[in-house]
Amino acid sequence: MENTNKDNKRENRRPNNNRRFNREVKEFEERVVQINRISKTVKGGRRMRFAAIVVVGDKKGRVGYALGKANEVPDAIRKASEAAKKNVKRIPLVDGYRTIPHATTGRYGAGEVVLRPAAQGTGIVAGGVVRAILELAGATDVITKCVGSRTPINQVHATMKALTELKTVNSVAKLRGMKVEEVR
Repeated sequence: MENTNKDNKRENRRPNNNRRFNREVKEFEERVVQINRISKTVKGGRRMRFAAIVVVGDKKGRVGYALGKANEVPDAIRKASEAAKKNVKRIPLVDGYRTIPHATTGRYGAGEVVLRPAAQGTGIVAGGVVRAILELAGATDVITKCVGSRTPINQVHATMKALTELKTVNSVAKLRGMKVEEVR
């Protein structure tokens, strides 16, 4: 008689190794742009809170951002990332998600961000905040310049404003009721 009881015990003892590898594939990649500590002076002392700016994107032309506030840093980041996923916008990129279709400027408050398309192989010439947004959008060749306020939240707003104003040749031709060759 075979010892089947012993074999069953061995099988039951080990956890299913497949569970470890069945992780969810994330739709968006997220990046924390800035964490700001906010203190409020009250009768008993100072109350500390945190604000986090998070940018999310799928590197295929969709990108979003949000600001989250909470008493702890992880909670602020979680809140911001959840809000950013709800605030995703499609960015028109050309040449296989390589660059933007034309030069544009975005203004928000005292901040101004100038975005220009670049030749292949140039890379992203930008500061930290604008670079994070463009990388998560999927662009690889863009030249940028920040003018005026360099506050991260102003730069994020200005960059997103500039990116949402972009139009492709196809969308302009459709808007004007012309053929693509006539618009070019």
